[in-house]
Parts: sequence; C-alpha cells; structure tokens
Amino acid sequence: MPVLTRDEAQTRARLLDVQRYTITLDLTTGEDTFDSSTVIQFTARAAGDTFVELKPATLRTVTLDGVSLDPAALDGNRLALAGLTPGAHELRVDAAMRYSRTGEGMHRFTDPTDGETYVYTQLFMEDVQRVFAAFDQPDLKAVFELTVTAPDRWTVLGNGIAERTAAGPDGTGHWSIAPTPRISTYLVAVAAGPWHSIRTEHAGLPFGIHCRRSLAPHLDTDADEIFEITRACYDRYHEKFEEPYPFDSYDQAFVPEFNAGAMENPGLVTFRDEFVYRSAVTDNERQTRAMVIAHEMAHMWFGDLVTLTWWDDIWLNESFAEYMGYQTLTEATRFRETWVDFGIRRKGWGYDADQRPSTHPVAPDPDAVPDTASALLNFDGISYAKGASALRQLVAWLGEKDFLAGINTHFARHKFGNATLADFIDSLAHATDRDVHAWAEQWLRTTGVDTLTPRITDHTTQWSLDVVRDGSRPHRVTVGTYDTAPDNGAGPARLVARERLELDVPLTGPVTLPGRRPALVLLNDSDYTYAKVRLDAPSWDTALHTLSGIPEPLTRTVLWNAARDMVRDGELAPAAYLDAARTHLPHETDVALVEGVLDFAAAQVADRYLAPEHRPAALATLTALCRDLIRRTEDGNHPGLRLTAVRHFIDAATQPDPLQDWLDSGSVPGGPELDPELRWRVLTRLAVLGALDTATIDAELDRDPSATGQEGAARCRAALPDPAAKARAWALLFDTDELSNYLFTATAKGFWQPEQADLVREYVPLFYPRATALADRRGPAIADAAGRYAFPAYAVDEEALRLGQDCLDGTEMIPSLRRKLTDQLDDLGRALRVRRA
Repeated sequence: MPVLTRDEAQTRARLLDVQRYTITLDLTTGEDTFDSSTVIQFTARAAGDTFVELKPATLRTVTLDGVSLDPAALDGNRLALAGLTPGAHELRVDAAMRYSRTGEGMHRFTDPTDGETYVYTQLFMEDVQRVFAAFDQPDLKAVFELTVTAPDRWTVLGNGIAERTAAGPDGTGHWSIAPTPRISTYLVAVAAGPWHSIRTEHAGLPFGIHCRRSLAPHLDTDADEIFEITRACYDRYHEKFEEPYPFDSYDQAFVPEFNAGAMENPGLVTFRDEFVYRSAVTDNERQTRAMVIAHEMAHMWFGDLVTLTWWDDIWLNESFAEYMGYQTLTEATRFRETWVDFGIRRKGWGYDADQRPSTHPVAPDPDAVPDTASALLNFDGISYAKGASALRQLVAWLGEKDFLAGINTHFARHKFGNATLADFIDSLAHATDRDVHAWAEQWLRTTGVDTLTPRITDHTTQWSLDVVRDGSRPHRVTVGTYDTAPDNGAGPARLVARERLELDVPLTGPVTLPGRRPALVLLNDSDYTYAKVRLDAPSWDTALHTLSGIPEPLTRTVLWNAARDMVRDGELAPAAYLDAARTHLPHETDVALVEGVLDFAAAQVADRYLAPEHRPAALATLTALCRDLIRRTEDGNHPGLRLTAVRHFIDAATQPDPLQDWLDSGSVPGGPELDPELRWRVLTRLAVLGALDTATIDAELDRDPSATGQEGAARCRAALPDPAAKARAWALLFDTDELSNYLFTATAKGFWQPEQADLVREYVPLFYPRATALADRRGPAIADAAGRYAFPAYAVDEEALRLGQDCLDGTEMIPSLRRKLTDQLDDLGRALRVRRA
C-alpha cells in the first residue's frame, strides 16, 4: 500500500480544513472484524482533488455530499475524492475493519486466565486507517466524537469522559465519548472490555486507572503509588506550564500485548500492562514506571496540545517528554536519582544509535523524512535519549528560567495547533539573548557523538587542565576533582570531592588551579552533556581502584559509561570490564547502576564481545559476583539489590542443580520466594541447559495459565536444546502467522541461545529470507520484533556478517526491517572488532 509523503501531506493541508469526525464503532459483530462508520466534515479552500485513507476488511458504502462513490475505487488504502469545489463538504464511510493481533490498529486480546476479551486502539502513524477513515496526517487536526457499541458487561474508555447512554435489547451497551478539542488523527483512542477500574478526582479532574480483571489484585496493591505519582506530576507541570491541562479527564489504561512502553493519547494514556506488577520488582523498576507516567503526562502539552507539523520533528514530542519525565520525577516525587537510571540505561541507547550508519540528527532535515515509512524509523535512541540529553545540555547552558519561558511562549503561540523546529527555536529566542539558532544548528542538526579527553599537567604546586574535543559541538560541562580518602580498612578505597569546575568546551586555553593534581579528574561529572568521556591514565587507574568508593551515584554512572564506551571502541578489554564489575558491584548501593552494569556485562561482554572459549569464565565471574551480592543482602535491607543479583545469577548459571534446588524449595535460601517471574526465569535457564522437559513446562503452565505464563512457556519450549523443538519454534515464528506480537517475541527470545550455537547454526542463513517474507506479510510491528528478537545476534562471525550484508544489498524489504537489520549487522561488526582488538 502507498505511504503518505510529506509533499502529499503539504498539498492536502493547503487544500483542506477538517472540522469534525463523528465515528461510530460496533464491537459486537464477531471475533475477526468490527463495524466502523465515519462522518467527516471538512472544508475545501479551493477546487481540487484529494484522497482519504482507510484499510478495511470490507468497504460497504461511501458518500460525498450525499453522492455515492464506488467502494471498488479504493486503491490500496486510498479512496480518491475528485473534483472538490470550494466550501463545506461531508464524507460518510461505512466499513468492516479487522481486529489486530500485532498491537496495531484495534488490538483484540482474550485473557487465558479467565477468558475475558479486551480491545484497544494504537493508532500511531498510519494505524488509524485500520479503525476508521481519515485524512491521516498530524497537521489536519479536528474534533473527534465517538459512540461505541460493546458487549453489555464491558466498560468503554476514550479520549473524553465516556458515558453509557443505553442498553440494547441484544445484550449490548451503547457508549458516548465526549468530543475532544482539536487533536491529530493518531491520538484518537478507545479501550473496551470488562476493565477493573479505580477512580478518583484531583484538582477537579476525573482520574482513573484500569487493567484486566485478572490483574485486579496487583493494580489494587499499587493504586495509591500510581495515583500519588500522577498527582505529583500533574501539580508540578502546572507549576512549570502556564497553559492548564487541556482535556476533560485523565485515564491510564494498562493494556495487554502493547508494543511500546506507553502511548500519549489525550485523556486516555495506554501502558503495557507489565507495569501492573504481578511479581516482585526493584525500586528502580517502580521508578521506571513512574518515569513513564511522567513522560506520558508531559506529552499532554508536548505532542497533544502542540503537535508536530510533520514527522521530521518527532523530537518535539519525544525528546521533550523524555527530558521532562526524568526531571519532573526528580523534582516532584520520592525518586530523586532518576538521572542515574537515565545515564546508565537510556543514554547508552542514544550513544549506540548515534554511532551506527543509520544515525540521523535529533531534528533531521525535512527532506530526510519524505514519507511516513521513513518517519517510523526515527523513534529510536536519538529521538528519545540523545534529544533529552541535548535538552538537558540546553537547560545547563540557557538556564531553566529562560528555557521554561520559551516553552510557555511556544504553548501560547501554537496551542491546539501544529509547530516546527523553527517555531520552537523562535519561541526560545523570544525568551533569551543567547544565540539559540546557532545552538540548534550545532546540537540538533548534526550527527555523531563528541569525545572529550582531558590533558593534565602537574606542576607540583599547581596543575593545569585542557580538554581535547573530538567533535564539533559546544559543551557546558562540570569537571569533578577528587582526592583519595584515608583507608578505612574495608572494601575498595574511597574518594572525596575536592571541587567542581563549570567549563565551556572548547576552552580558550588551559585552566590552571592551585595544589597538586587530584587523584581523579572527571569531565562531565554531573552528566549534563552528551559526549563520550575519556580519562587520563592516572585518573583511570584511580577509578579502577575506587569506583564503588566514589560518593555520588551520578559520578559513578559517568565512569561506568566511560568504561562501557571504551569496551565498545576496543580501548578496554572486555575481561577488564568484567574484573571491574567483579571488584566494585558487590559494594555498590545503587540498584540502577547494578542493573545497568550487569546487563551490559552479561548481554554484551559475555554473550557477544568475548570469544566462545572465554564465555564460561565470564559466566563464572558473573555468578560469583551475584553470589557475593546475595550474601551481602541477607539482612533484608537491600531487597532490590538482592532481587537483581538473583535474576542475574539465574541467567548466568552454568549448572542446573542450584536452580533446581531453588525451584523445588520454592525460594532462594534467605529469600526471595520464587514468584511467577522468577519461576519462569529459572525454567528458561533450565531449558537452555538441557535440564527441562516439556512435561515440566506444561505443568508450570497449568500452575500459571496467565498471559505471562503463556509467554514463559513459549520461551521455554523454544529454548530446549533439541532439533525437533527448534524446528517447531522456527515454524511458529516464520511459517505461520498465528502468534500474537508478544508470543512471537517470547518464542524468538527462547530460540537463539549462546550455548546452542552449533544446534541452530543451520538457521542463520535461513533467517534473512524468512524475516523478509514475514515482514511483508505481517507489517512493521512484527518486522520490528523479528529484527530485534529473532535476529541471530549470537552468531558473531564473518560468515554471518556477510550473509546479512548480502541480504541488505540484494533484497527488497520494508523499511522497518531494513533499519533493524542495518543496526543489528553494525552491532555484529562491532562485536567482531572488539574480539579482534
């Protein structure tokens, strides 16, 4: 089907002014399709031709100003509207639309726990066309009014307050959703089913949280925390922003099989329902949920009130929500160290994306985003993490007062409308005398990661610092200086802060300071800028000996990120990173740091950057480290650290006996108990190690028949080291289209295992043609999952790289899969270079 181009969108926006959509949905017509009737009221500014988009199962009738149009004239997803005359028009479209199992359009899910069915919309980019007919582009905003017919026991949620208006004689309920203000097509939302709902009110506004009935006890447990975070963020945003919250209610629905973390639908934010925790989690995971709540609420202003004109400015949505989510959480809630998690997890996502051939500016040139297919590729670590980092640097340079003044000017100028990068920069310039246009060119229109390296000279009674910048951006950085503390006789040596310097890089010349040089000099100590950091030799030696003894977790984050970047760039041996983790993590107190370092040590260092013959030793190091953490946390004072150590011990275990003992007893000695998440984690590792049979998987599924249990069983079955099991899993992934998006991901995660390289080697060359055909059949969401999870990431060799490159060079494929494979192959090439370094 054709995708919308920027030129087409501009032409249509010049021609049309869309006033209102009146949409009627009937969700009672069967398990495969639902009925969708749409009335669009719009004005043509001049005579001309245009088109409306939809992707129906059956297009029944179309009328334009009372004149019937031929449904057979639908060309792919476009229905031509020819010969429009200047003035008002009314388009009516009646169709049957397909439910989705891939998280796109109107997704339908039946809960295996209790048999209840739920549906919800995800209409991002072109997926509104799967639900109703629309002039589908972000700058054709309109009022949306929906009525929904649903089974009698269901509750319907929408962008506005939803009211049940009548009960049908056939056991159905009729619901009316309050009209929205002017919003973009991709922001319309409906969620329907027998929801478990908890409602309250804050600042005169209805608040609600909703989940599947089978998750009700878990939502009830966390409801106070979720509402507390929601209220705190709402209040803090009203202190920052002059424009009030622009919608009539605020519902948060935790929905099944959701592809993203959440979606910022005005008045009805949808979240993946893994955020309703049915098993134990760390406080850092609770912080992540809170950050997503804050992120999505920020979108009510950044993205919903003021919306991008075209998809080249997606950063105006995502970078702002990312920055505001972390910053507001830090200011308004109990989570005070959110930038540590951002630094150790999200920032690396941006750094990695920015060093691949698919990199792009935070604000790409409009010509680089010519259509919606190319726009979809930019929802990545650059638009989120790098963009948020750039905004954090902007605030450090500009000052928060001027930054917020510019934002409020932006909202006032463009509320309920659309805006571009130029509009935003003009709003900032209105609030400051600084040259924000030059800043934007240097930070938002360029690609790549700068590297900052100190040059230190010690003159006995004074020392001097210069900074070498490999790159082109200006940086406002904090330089931390530290001295070694007196030996306390326990654990690694400690450091004490001497002073912090605020510098603008590039420097005009070396900075000279009194006294002997510090033991550690760290650029970007507060992590305010976006750059790779290197250390001089004495500072690096100090860091290796004292890392866990450095007072501030954000400082430790910058050092761990420096080590991570050095490994990826071939400047630090992967084994040295493991040694540093083995030395310092047993003494680390910040859960986010432990999680982030262990994730990189396991998923990259052990599984990809070390040659196979060195992997057993790496796993031994990781299990020993985790045992130390488990022993250290026996007092029960650090449950998050303990849970993190238990999880990683399970994943790195090379012998099944300890895991089987835990499974048989139902707990780790000294805790925690094996809840469903830990039980399925243990079973997956036992499957990988060849210590599990299908009967045990089936028995566990009887014990936990939930959706998460179904995913755990799928992952275990695919992980079994048996040719027949691999063949069955492969057929499910690539030869049938029966798996939902989540079951596809679970099966893919189980299929490829580093321990089973020889067993699955025959599937490596098969992946590329099968993934290409699958993506063509099932579309972008499954293409993304195939490229992300079904890719043979552990086949780190020249032949695998050649096979992939040949596929890219010689095969037509949809853009989402091409982008994923390009990135995966670049990561594979990097892993090979690290092994050779």
